[in-house]
Amino acid sequence: MPSPLAIIAAIGTAVAARGQYVAGKAQEIELERQAEEERIAAEGRELQRREELNRALAARQMAMATSGIAGEGTPASIALSAAEKIGMGEGLESLSSQLKQAQLRRAGRMAKQTGQIQAASTLLSGGVEAAQLS
Repeated sequence: MPSPLAIIAAIGTAVAARGQYVAGKAQEIELERQAEEERIAAEGRELQRREELNRALAARQMAMATSGIAGEGTPASIALSAAEKIGMGEGLESLSSQLKQAQLRRAGRMAKQTGQIQAASTLLSGGVEAAQLS
């Protein structure tokens, strides 16, 4: 029969291992939540940029129409070039946001795995300690 000290050591080890596992899982959940917040914020920023772009294009069209400039030729190519540059900027912003979300999710998975490894290590070292005490 194991000694009372061995039983206490085993219980302490199990509690510590469970705590490490839960801490890793909690960190994973928190980082996943942050990634979701980033996705929502990125959607909001994209919507705001599109509204600003639409206002700018509408103002440009109105200015051209009131000044009597036809919407063809050079003014149209300038507007198209500006829209392409804005589109490229939006693409880069979207990519940056996606990379940040992916980084947060990877960090969450790593936190979970770290918690599992720490829990396993605690169980192994606690098992050795309990065996030595019995």
